[in-house]
Amino acid sequence: METKFHLAFKVKDIESTIKFYHTILGCELGRQTEHWVDFNFFGHQLSAHVSDDIPALDYCGKVENLKVPIPHFGCILDNATFEDLKNRLEEHNVEFIFKPLTRYKGKSGEQLTLFILDYSSNALEFKSFKNNDAIFE
Repeated sequence: METKFHLAFKVKDIESTIKFYHTILGCELGRQTEHWVDFNFFGHQLSAHVSDDIPALDYCGKVENLKVPIPHFGCILDNATFEDLKNRLEEHNVEFIFKPLTRYKGKSGEQLTLFILDYSSNALEFKSFKNNDAIFE
C-alpha cells in the first residue's frame, strides 16, 4: 500500500474552510460533521477541526533571505500542477505571503515555491523541484 500523510489542524469555521480547500484549491471533500471536515489534499488526508483557539504564526523560519511562517504545511507538486495551483490562487484573489519564486537557483534543491494563508490564517507552502531527486539533498 502506498503511504499517505494525515494532518489534523485548526480552523475558524467549516464554511470558509470548504471554500478555500475545495473551491479554490480543488481538494475533494471527504467526510464531515458540523465540527470537522476531511479533504483529499493532493492524495493525502487533511482533517480541519473547528477551534476558537488558533495560535498566531511565528515568522521565525529563515530560508535564504526569507522569514517564513512556522508552522506551515503544504505539498511538493509537479511543475504543471504548481502552475495550475498558482493560477487558481490568482483567479480567486488569494493573497500570497510570498509570490511564486525560485529558491536555490542553480543549486541542488532548486525549487519554485509560494506561501499563502488559508481563511483561518494557517500558512501553506507549495513547492515544485527542478529535480525531484534533490528533495532531500
